[in-house]
Amino acid sequence: MAGCQPAATGHRQPDTACAIRVSTSSQSEVEPASPAIVTVTDEGGSSGALRKEFGMLPPGDIRNCIVALAEEEHLLSRLFSYRFEKAESALAGHSLGNLLLTALTDITGGFDDAILAASEVLAIRGDIYPSTLEQVRLRARLADGKELIGEVAISGSLLGDRRKAPRPHARIVHLGIDPADPRPPDRALEALRGADLILIGPGSLYTSVLPNLLIKPITESIRDSKALRVYICNVMTQPGETDGYTAEEHLSAIIEHAGLIVDLMVLNGRTPSDSILQAYQAEKQFPVQFDIARIRELGVTPFFGDVISEGDYVRHDPAALAETVFRLYDRYGQTLERMRREQ
Repeated sequence: MAGCQPAATGHRQPDTACAIRVSTSSQSEVEPASPAIVTVTDEGGSSGALRKEFGMLPPGDIRNCIVALAEEEHLLSRLFSYRFEKAESALAGHSLGNLLLTALTDITGGFDDAILAASEVLAIRGDIYPSTLEQVRLRARLADGKELIGEVAISGSLLGDRRKAPRPHARIVHLGIDPADPRPPDRALEALRGADLILIGPGSLYTSVLPNLLIKPITESIRDSKALRVYICNVMTQPGETDGYTAEEHLSAIIEHAGLIVDLMVLNGRTPSDSILQAYQAEKQFPVQFDIARIRELGVTPFFGDVISEGDYVRHDPAALAETVFRLYDRYGQTLERMRREQ
């Protein structure tokens, strides 16, 4: 695996997953130093308020990635994560990191330059690219024929909205993006073209993973890549987006929107504890079930790993997930790359 350069797309689903982006100089040494391509369709919370007021791209998901790739105990990293909680304050609900990215966008003259400046300040290990620098908006068609416009309508909540459950709606049958042909940054495409390993997910299916794949040059670059392409499936269902979804239904949604751009699918091989499952059940969230035969029928190889950790939530454990990813690359990656280069 010497010289492996994975690229990741998608961002973490706040209550169930943590995205990792890793590269390695040897099979036993894992470093979070790879490019991440992050969606910019958020319209809720602090990001939505700043997007509306300043006409900028939403900073929240970018901020999450910057913090994830910074030194864990770094004071500036903790500062970037700080959120104002005083209800009567005009800043209530805002993250300081979002406000700093807003200021940096104004100072540097561009969102991409703001990301670079913030990344340098926090000395992150890796590169972060927005999936596009254009203002884009999601559009979902539902099974009952209705249409939802915007990320908040699909699954989000407004700044200060404390409701635990999203607004109910019928199952999503198709996701679109407006405008239909946004252009990604050239550096994001270069990262995909130079990758040995491309990780898709984990993250909210319709508001995190698929939005990146609706950008045609990104999907085309993944499709044409010689890299091993891996989808990391969510551990739990997500109310409002994937109620009742199986792993193969997550995968089918990706194939329906982007084609077969996945070689392997990482599935959690360990059942969470009864106590955490009961807490999730109260929020109408359940472990994602899977049918191995059906996944293979879709043209994708399932790969299991003990990839979760438990606290207040069930999350993908970064170290365990990284170990699983490199284990599957060691098994499949080099052979697959050689076969593709010979085609």
